[in-house]
Amino acid sequence: MIHSIVRIVQIVTILGCLSSAVYYLICMWSAAAFLRERRAGGSARPTQPFPPVSILKPLKGTDPDIYESFRSHCVQDYPEYEIIFGVSDPSDPAVASVERLQQEFPGQAIRLVVCPQTLGANVKVSNLEQMLATARYQHLLVNDSDIHVVRDYLRRVMAPLESPALGMVTCLYRGVAAPTLGSRLEALGISSDFCAGVLVARQLEGGLRFALGSTLAFRRADLERIGGFRSVVDFLADDYELGRRIASLGLQVRLSDVVVETHLPAYDVPGFLAHQLRWARGVRDARAGGYLGLVSTFGLMWALLNLAVSHGATWAWAVLGAVALLRGAVALAVGKAVLQDRNLLKHLWLLPLRDLVAVAVWAASFAGHTVTWRGDRFELKDGRLIRIP
Repeated sequence: MIHSIVRIVQIVTILGCLSSAVYYLICMWSAAAFLRERRAGGSARPTQPFPPVSILKPLKGTDPDIYESFRSHCVQDYPEYEIIFGVSDPSDPAVASVERLQQEFPGQAIRLVVCPQTLGANVKVSNLEQMLATARYQHLLVNDSDIHVVRDYLRRVMAPLESPALGMVTCLYRGVAAPTLGSRLEALGISSDFCAGVLVARQLEGGLRFALGSTLAFRRADLERIGGFRSVVDFLADDYELGRRIASLGLQVRLSDVVVETHLPAYDVPGFLAHQLRWARGVRDARAGGYLGLVSTFGLMWALLNLAVSHGATWAWAVLGAVALLRGAVALAVGKAVLQDRNLLKHLWLLPLRDLVAVAVWAASFAGHTVTWRGDRFELKDGRLIRIP
């Protein structure tokens, strides 16, 4: 009986190793396809003038290098745009950075909007709705407060929107880690796992059906067609929902060739785990089928279990080595080649630990429905936030 159970477990672990290996190969195929398209599109030029753009940046508190992130939006090589910052509290610490920005760039259209209303559980989206009323232009760009961009970012993001078949442009991003273990694990996960999954979804689904909060560029008219920001004001994964709803109009969601950057907080290990759990539960509710299927991609876990049940057999060590080699190749293909993460090689030795933590977080995400976000606790139900008093 025990022998039969061990045999079944061994078969399951071998299947897990095989499914993970196939997934890793698909990741590399997807990364190669993105790189080919990026090289081919590098010489493309827009055929129409760039439209004026309203950049909306909702704020709450400060982020690492927040001023430099703000500043990168003020030195864009772009003909006409405005930047609108929004806060719920006029005494928010981020206000000082906005005021400093206005002093450094007096000729740039920079406005600070205080958003007194709470229109739903997602305060960021509530602020976006109130900020939108002050926006002058018909093309909008929303990105997170901690995003740092290159000088030609706006040109490269806005150019594809000249096509009427395109509804939204979004961007991959890389994380710049603070000198803590939690922050390094977070950056490594973004470069080696999260963005790999985005590329796979894009390749297998024939395009994206969602968007990332690092960049959401779209037309005001299309936003109105999906019910405006109010339609997602109670969702945790508001960026995902906006992209999904734009795609549901029959419009394409394009992954830009530009990669943006975020400076990560100095997470301690509990802070890193809490952030990962919030992220995991948000993805679980947004893409339940795909999230459940992640269990078939945890190659290191399956290879280690296979090694254990085979009592350290030579062939099991070979399987572990092959899985580790493929996993490392994915990290290099996505993190180094696609995202151009300068610190990837320095943090690559942490990849086994990061992958095993990811398994634990994945399992823990099914154990509850509560998340903590910017100091507030919520219950998550079908992707919607319900504030816990």
